[in-house]
Amino acid sequence: MNAQACFHCGEANPDSAPILARVQGRQHAVCCPGCKAAAEWIETLGLADYYRLRSGPAQRHDGVADHAAWDRPALARLHVRSTSADRAQVIVLVDGLRCSACAWLIERALRGIDGVLDVGVNALARRVSLEFDPRRIKLSSLLAALSRLGYVPHPLTAGMIDSQRQRESRAALKRLVVAGLGTMQAMMMAVALYAGVFDGIDPAVREFFRWIGFLVATPVVLYSAQPFFRGAVREWRARRLSMDTPVALAIALIYLASMINVFVGGHEIYFDSVSMFVLFLLLGRHLAMRARHRAGDVVDALARLQPVLAERREAAGYTTIAVHELEAGDIVRVGSGAAIPADGELLGPRCRIDESLLSGESTPIAREPGQALIAGSLVIDGPIEVIVRHIGADTVLAGIVRMVTRAASERPALARLADARAARFVVRVLAATLITTLAWAWFDPGRALPAALAVLVVSCPCAFALAVPSALTRAVAVLAQRGVLVVDADALEALARADRFIFDKTGTLTEPNFERARVEVIRGSLEQALGIAAALEQSNSHPLGLALRRAGASAPLKTATALRHVQGAGVEGDIEGIRYRLGRADFSLHAPGADTAGDGDALVLADPDGVIARFPPSEQLRPAAATLIRSLGDAGIKCEILSGDRAARVAHIAGLLAIDEFTAAASPVDKLARLAVLRAQGHVVAMVGDGINDAPVLAAADVAIAIGEGSAMAHAASGILLASSRLESLLEARHVAAEMLVRLKQNLNWALAYNLSAVPLAALGFVPPWLAAIGMSASSIVVILNSLRIGRHATAWPDAPRPVSEAVA
Repeated sequence: MNAQACFHCGEANPDSAPILARVQGRQHAVCCPGCKAAAEWIETLGLADYYRLRSGPAQRHDGVADHAAWDRPALARLHVRSTSADRAQVIVLVDGLRCSACAWLIERALRGIDGVLDVGVNALARRVSLEFDPRRIKLSSLLAALSRLGYVPHPLTAGMIDSQRQRESRAALKRLVVAGLGTMQAMMMAVALYAGVFDGIDPAVREFFRWIGFLVATPVVLYSAQPFFRGAVREWRARRLSMDTPVALAIALIYLASMINVFVGGHEIYFDSVSMFVLFLLLGRHLAMRARHRAGDVVDALARLQPVLAERREAAGYTTIAVHELEAGDIVRVGSGAAIPADGELLGPRCRIDESLLSGESTPIAREPGQALIAGSLVIDGPIEVIVRHIGADTVLAGIVRMVTRAASERPALARLADARAARFVVRVLAATLITTLAWAWFDPGRALPAALAVLVVSCPCAFALAVPSALTRAVAVLAQRGVLVVDADALEALARADRFIFDKTGTLTEPNFERARVEVIRGSLEQALGIAAALEQSNSHPLGLALRRAGASAPLKTATALRHVQGAGVEGDIEGIRYRLGRADFSLHAPGADTAGDGDALVLADPDGVIARFPPSEQLRPAAATLIRSLGDAGIKCEILSGDRAARVAHIAGLLAIDEFTAAASPVDKLARLAVLRAQGHVVAMVGDGINDAPVLAAADVAIAIGEGSAMAHAASGILLASSRLESLLEARHVAAEMLVRLKQNLNWALAYNLSAVPLAALGFVPPWLAAIGMSASSIVVILNSLRIGRHATAWPDAPRPVSEAVA
């Protein structure tokens, strides 16, 4: 970079005394003190290789903005999720994030800061996911460090998502328009020159048309084709090869050869070909960008579900406030057709709720007073009143956005494998181009350049590079529409190949409930006992807790404080100054080892004076459980139950579902041991679970599937989450996963067949460069369109495909 341009951001340096930044032992001129500080800080971190790897200059650094607002509790509640006292998570949109070199710099710079636990960067979506210890570093300091690198963070909101998309679309459209206008003009000049070959043309007129062709093609090459040149430079600096290298070589060679012939009076010029080439490439990329935006529409639409304002009930009436001002315990009013601003419980009256975008269930769901409501759901019958329980980053909606963002930020094994194959293919293409050039130089030197260019262009591995990400992105988006969230990008392949499904019983195949007629009340009334029990379970997502809250939905509303959950025992909390316990009898009675033989499986509610009520649970099969097991069996998949419940109950449910193998009274260690046995036998195991005890075995399975109402630990350990809690969505997930592998293999086979047939024709001189560009772009578009077929039609399950790792090795 010359001394007139800033070494860091590329803008013009001031005419006054130069500002110098020392990087890698050399002085470099920069435009301002901010860029000097950013460059020297990158050098101090030992990350100066960024300047070698980057594809373009960094964003101008005008000083670090004040990010103190992020530390304010109201804003933090909206965007920051605290999973524990020493761990918090936030996702931010970032300006200036352009390429993998930027991602490399951000990850290494931020991970070196004390208090940062993890950093994930999605350069394509321009998002950075941060996990940090709030006790050791403030979020404002972390974002200030990000700004010092030249990347400006913004909240993940619908407005910012739309703004970034508009900027990307506008830039792509401008390049496309310039290429289109240049191509039309270049073709007009070319037609005149071709006609002159047959009908004769004055030499002065011929030279005029050649120079006009040069002038109209130059903006196409120097402006519209910039993304290809930048990509190629990035690949060379990173010492790897991909699709941009042959494309950039072809564009540069066509343009330079034509320009030289114009200056020296040579015979052949290809300004029309290079312009058409760039135009068709940009059209292909534009369609790919549109497809990528469509694939992300579902995820980005989730962010749009969060309303900006809420009506909070106060002493003087209802007051409209910003959502981030809400507190747990506030009561808000939501009108018909409006979105619920926070997770909470329905105060009244009974209503219908549309959760289709969250769960994939198109039919409105009836909700009774006391039942949970999810932020972003639409109220069909209003107005209603909702008691706020969770806001901002702690809502179910925010959790869904985090999960899908995490899946999109990962580089799955299938994509890495396809990239490696594309890189090997580029080496072969360059070798074939060299051989073609030498061969034609020997037989007919005049045809060497066109044939070499045609080989470079026609064999570009764009289709190979798009085969995996286009299919994977489409499958993730389709499943999100149907209430199935893919948390781990590798989970879909494992789901399609799974030949053994293991199910937990309670909360997975069955739904627990508490029949009011079976509740044994010792003191007080039934309504009082149910109200106390529901209050103690207000924040519990375990199936038993949810069942108790449903049973107490009509009881007088109570609020519990100082809640403490004891794993495997129960919960305790204060209600109106009295300490209550609910759970196993020995826990509730403050008497470990007490005689509890008469209590059986009942949950016991007690206070310091003794037992108040006993709640014996019962259970029923989940809707579609039998259909799910039968359909999996028809597909040749063996199912079994692995449960910690008593043998009699497990045997009963297994009999109802016609499941031959089951294990009862299994501890987490027993479940892990059973899983190890199955995997040692060569089975690909899918574990479907719900609840805290399932987290270890979910994490150890080939593919982990969690029910949407399960515990947070089960969700964290899962690769796929059934957000709708509909078991039939698991069938849809397997349909889509199997179809994804089929389409993916079709994409790879198409790309291979196209190249095997097109390269020989191009090498023999039968394919001009402009036709090669059409063929290459068409092959990429075919791959994208084929991927968009995933999930469009319900099809019979194909036989489980063999692993794609074998297909693309």
